[in-house]
Amino acid sequence: MSASASASPRGAGPATLTSAGFVLPDYDRSIGLILPAVADAIGARDIPGGPAARAVLGLPTAQRACVVLVDGLGLLNLTERANQAPFLRSLLAAGTEVCSGYPSTTAASMGTFGTGKSPGRTGLVGYTARNPATGTLANLVSWDGAGSPREWQRESTVFERVQGAGIPVTSVGPRKFAGSGLTEAALRGGSYRAAESLPDRVDVALFELMGPALVYLYWGEVDKIGHHHGWGSRQWGNELATLDRELARLARSLPRGTTLVVTADHGMVDVDRSQRWDVAQTPALQEGVELVAGEPRALHLYVPAGPGAPERSQAVARRWAATLGAAAVVTLGDDAVAGGWFGPVADHVRPMIGDIVVAMTGRATVVDSRTQSRMSLELVGVHGSLTPHELTVPLLTVQA
Repeated sequence: MSASASASPRGAGPATLTSAGFVLPDYDRSIGLILPAVADAIGARDIPGGPAARAVLGLPTAQRACVVLVDGLGLLNLTERANQAPFLRSLLAAGTEVCSGYPSTTAASMGTFGTGKSPGRTGLVGYTARNPATGTLANLVSWDGAGSPREWQRESTVFERVQGAGIPVTSVGPRKFAGSGLTEAALRGGSYRAAESLPDRVDVALFELMGPALVYLYWGEVDKIGHHHGWGSRQWGNELATLDRELARLARSLPRGTTLVVTADHGMVDVDRSQRWDVAQTPALQEGVELVAGEPRALHLYVPAGPGAPERSQAVARRWAATLGAAAVVTLGDDAVAGGWFGPVADHVRPMIGDIVVAMTGRATVVDSRTQSRMSLELVGVHGSLTPHELTVPLLTVQA
């Protein structure tokens, strides 16, 4: 499972990514365009990039809009299981694709979706990242150790701007997400309506769409089932079928003059346990590394600061490349930034990105049992890297 000790970290350019089976995020056609385009379509003016985004995505004008984000519903995942989703399948031919950013994970994607900006601008650069203020691990989903959401994520959100334009904005999701750190960071603005079941969320969305409005509906069970059973499982297919029925009901019930948009934050691959490394049990992956962050498919590695840090980073990158071989693209953080992985990167965000960045190929993973829970170590479906299954998501529309 390892390459020779002479292996070197790979570069971060297009040729390297192509040879690894990767695609580079296209931030000019990413999920960051969706809300600006929808806002412009329903008449919210002065939304940065709104008219251009709407031209790219081809959205018509409308009186109101409902945007449904299905966590974990990658375009290739959906296409390959489309027989269990007749309604969504009927939209695929006229739909299009957009991409998640890097890493292809919920925190990073929600930041891009909610602000229209890349992870390099939002600071939402992974499931976990180093907090520059404390030097410790910050979880950007639970928001443990991350401090103030508005200090971490400094970009204004599209919801704030739409609300400021006089159009009501409502987010519909689980009660536990109301006012959470990630919600405040990525999706602040407007009101929040809590509803737990998918039928209840559809009912709430339809109520809020009775007048001019932008309604956002989140559904996370597809991702949850995928994590525990894999996206190729019977359970994932059953959840997809349930989702499909409720989205069909939503589409049938829309008031005239409504645009429905269905998209996702990322896709998913199922792990290959024969291609899994545990940092806690692999001395070569521990040596010289002060902190491991990110997630099993997309890791940030941080070395001790101070004199000699660039040389230490090079040494760590060489050891990881030698250990992981073809199972990963290991590159210096500066090279990943220069290569555009994170989009434009703000000065205050650069310290959040690893000194070394590791993107896993195929279905390989790196875990760290020193900091991860037993449940997280046993996940079947994972995401975060740059494969088309993880990065490419659908953009499906219905005009009522």
